[in-house]
Amino acid sequence: MNLVKLYGFLEHEDEKVIVVEYVGNGNLREHLDGLRGNRLEMAERLEIAIDVAHALTYLHTYTDTPVIHRDIKASNILITDKLRAKVADFGFARLVSEDPGATHVSTQVKGSAGYVDPDYLRTFQLSDKSDVYSFGVLLIELVTGRRPIELKRPRKDRLTVKWALSRLKDGETVLVMDPLLKRNRAAIEVAEKMLILARECVGPTRGTRPSMKECVEKLWGIRRDMKETILVSSPSVSSSSSATHSFVGRDSDRYALPKIIDDENSTVLLSP
Repeated sequence: MNLVKLYGFLEHEDEKVIVVEYVGNGNLREHLDGLRGNRLEMAERLEIAIDVAHALTYLHTYTDTPVIHRDIKASNILITDKLRAKVADFGFARLVSEDPGATHVSTQVKGSAGYVDPDYLRTFQLSDKSDVYSFGVLLIELVTGRRPIELKRPRKDRLTVKWALSRLKDGETVLVMDPLLKRNRAAIEVAEKMLILARECVGPTRGTRPSMKECVEKLWGIRRDMKETILVSSPSVSSSSSATHSFVGRDSDRYALPKIIDDENSTVLLSP
């Protein structure tokens, strides 16, 4: 489960304390800023995206009552010692109506600057696609290493989503990649595909965006293509093993392909 576990809460007079799982390797923003030691390679960033997508898919689809997180951002993604991602901070979360015909919740706008769904800002209608928008921003953040809003940059480059997708449209993916990333074929292809998915996620209205389950499936496809690219690029089986290890990072067992188990009653996502 890629969610920080809630163990319980304490209440004493006017004080209230929640007790949650300890995740001791900082948050994603700290890793992207280089404050947590080794840089994150492209495959590790892809795995973090998959972990977050798994968490949101669970919240939107597999809970008794669907949950909208409403504050997906890099500082709310905690990283374990094995570089697995766990979604934290449910302070803004909302339950979705159990009415099967309900498509949104009308509510006051909450969230973090740069991540908030503009359709939600305009209509005050919160839906699971609002989380999808925030996830798209997060994908761009993973590729570029930049924060969603960078006020110290030239005016035309301050909004990271607009800047990155403009470069993508011009076929200049390599120019938006985090300077800390290696520029090999596999990394560039992964970055481009993640940006393409991000572009879908930040569509102008919720009807144009994929579901989080669809995002998971597309990210699995990106991971599969990445592994094939590494194998094709390697001159021999033995060297391809070495190349795979050097590209995917420090915990290569993580990169086994996940499975989907379908039966007549349910669909279960299994992540290695």
